[in-house]
Amino acid sequence: MDAARRADDEQPARWNGRAGHAWGELKGVLDEMFRPIEELLVDAVAAEQARHVLDVGCGTGGLTLAVARRLGPEGRCVGVDISEPMISTAREYAEREDVRASFVCDDAGDHAFEPGAFDAVISRFGVMFFPEPVRAFANLRRAVRDEGALRCVVWRDPAENPFMTTAQRAASPLLPDLPVRRPDEPGQFAFADADKVRRILAESGWTGIDIRPVDVVCTLPEKELVRYFTRLGPVGMYLPEVDEQTRERVVETVRAAFEPFVHGSEVRFTAACWTVGARA
Repeated sequence: MDAARRADDEQPARWNGRAGHAWGELKGVLDEMFRPIEELLVDAVAAEQARHVLDVGCGTGGLTLAVARRLGPEGRCVGVDISEPMISTAREYAEREDVRASFVCDDAGDHAFEPGAFDAVISRFGVMFFPEPVRAFANLRRAVRDEGALRCVVWRDPAENPFMTTAQRAASPLLPDLPVRRPDEPGQFAFADADKVRRILAESGWTGIDIRPVDVVCTLPEKELVRYFTRLGPVGMYLPEVDEQTRERVVETVRAAFEPFVHGSEVRFTAACWTVGARA
């Protein structure tokens, strides 16, 4: 089975299972941790003077709701994600906060969006998981009006993001069957190569491609650190499969490995990302 076919099979199971529920449970922590990146994208929407916005890979809807608040009653923001648990959480928050946002549970790479319905497509870490990215971005291109904008933030190289790989590196000696990240497959660092991203966007019909590095300082409370790495990422997905003694050793080892990022009651790290812009 090739990488695209395997990813096409794995992504729905992953995000509708343990991973999707974990992101819902940690919504507050993750929304605050990535608040600086959310602000970058909300400001980008405002600069475009966009009124109808599509948020791809919206997860639990933090960015979607933030954009909807900025747009006000005259605007519209739609979030799309493959994860039913995360979309359910997003809808609950939208209703609770009385925010003008709507959500679609589907694969953005295949969904039949109304042609030209949006002024802008945005994404915070949500576009790196498409099994066939050229086809997916072509679909998003059709959903945007002519001269509409694409504005995304994606991760750069794992070597530039040690915080994001600390848990896996520390746990690997204790969990020999831990899945290995493959940079050529859909996943967190699939868009680390800026030239690859340019090719994907050009081949899918986008123009005016502009990719720039951005380093953003992110924080989370130290008291949430163990819950963070035991619920998310490769380690978080694998831990429920091990016995309690192994789990305790892994938690102790991984928590110690995060110590360089701990500053009193706060965990602080730099997110090394690309800001990706293009025109329809």
